[in-house]
Amino acid sequence: MNRDLWDQEAEAFDSEPDHGLTEPSARAAWRDLLLSVLPTAPARVADLGCGTGTLTRVLTDEGYRVDGVDSSPEMIKRARAKVPESRFVIADAATPPLPEDEFDVVLCRHVLWAMSEPADALRQWVALLKPGGIVVLIEGHWATGAGLTAAQTAQIVLQVRNEVHVRHLPEPIYWGKEITDERYLAISHR
Repeated sequence: MNRDLWDQEAEAFDSEPDHGLTEPSARAAWRDLLLSVLPTAPARVADLGCGTGTLTRVLTDEGYRVDGVDSSPEMIKRARAKVPESRFVIADAATPPLPEDEFDVVLCRHVLWAMSEPADALRQWVALLKPGGIVVLIEGHWATGAGLTAAQTAQIVLQVRNEVHVRHLPEPIYWGKEITDERYLAISHR
């Protein structure tokens, strides 16, 4: 999808249970999941493809310092309203205009699959990390046929990093419904 289509999606984006995380139990599940894999706050996080800033809000509430990047001005407008204390940049997540070697975490939710050259984008993302920084990718291979399988994502990560761990996320609490497709978290520490 291009920027204009994401701008059109922005108005209703948070109405999806797994986008807006307006249900307290879903929000708590995502918070707990992320806190289980992230370094402790106040670690610095680059939320690439941040959309309306929902994960930025969750992490900021926990004391993380988060910079968000999204190509959609409408998504960024909503993110700035949702998380005014964070910094947001309108830019292509494939080449984020953020300082290199300054982030503890690169977080991307449903973004890698949309990159035309995912390994190249991942190289750009890894350059943002301090030594010892981690990459956290939330991805899926959806019933529509779009997305990346966990094996595909692992293969991409291993082109850039030395290791990757995949945790499948079939639990309905994360998505607001039962799912039949593949959704997962991929984490790389080095």
